Amino acid sequence: MIRKVKPQIRVVGFDDGTFSFSSKLKGEKTILVGVIMKGSSEVVGVLSRWITVDGLDATDAMIEAVLSSRFKDLRVILLKGITYAGFNVVDLERLHGETGLPVIVVVRKRPNLEAMEAAIRKHFPDAEERIALLRKAPRIEELVPGRLYFQAVGVRKDTAAEVIRTTTRTGLTPEPLRLAHMMASAVMTGESRRE
Repeated sequence: MIRKVKPQIRVVGFDDGTFSFSSKLKGEKTILVGVIMKGSSEVVGVLSRWITVDGLDATDAMIEAVLSSRFKDLRVILLKGITYAGFNVVDLERLHGETGLPVIVVVRKRPNLEAMEAAIRKHFPDAEERIALLRKAPRIEELVPGRLYFQAVGVRKDTAAEVIRTTTRTGLTPEPLRLAHMMASAVMTGESRRE
């Protein structure tokens, strides 16, 4: 339980690397990077794992990365969306339950869940399992009208909003997610990409 959001709150933000359409067909992997920071000011560590493009292993990889890391003072997990490596859907409740940490999903565009479900039904024999994960995720909340949205598990909405503000230095994206995005894209393409 987070009683007060301190400026130096320790968080980990996860993002994935790029991948090609052919890697979807071959079941290849992409990098998952977790950047650990004190608030928005100091990077204290980096975690990495490999996850399967369009697989179902993102949740396991995040749980394992957090639980096996030397960083035992983490307070929050930040995610850049609920799907990684294509449609590798994260089970937010399980991630929260097994790590004991609140999970906050931050996105710049409101997801079109109907379109996501249609795409999943079209391409995956295990569509219902993936769709169930999407549907059991909490309601999408608007933080900056038309520009920033979030979902929160294991933490109150107002506290989640404060964590997002505290971990954001410039722009709208929390710094751990911005840096994880840059690192993951650099691993996969040889050069970081802008947020």
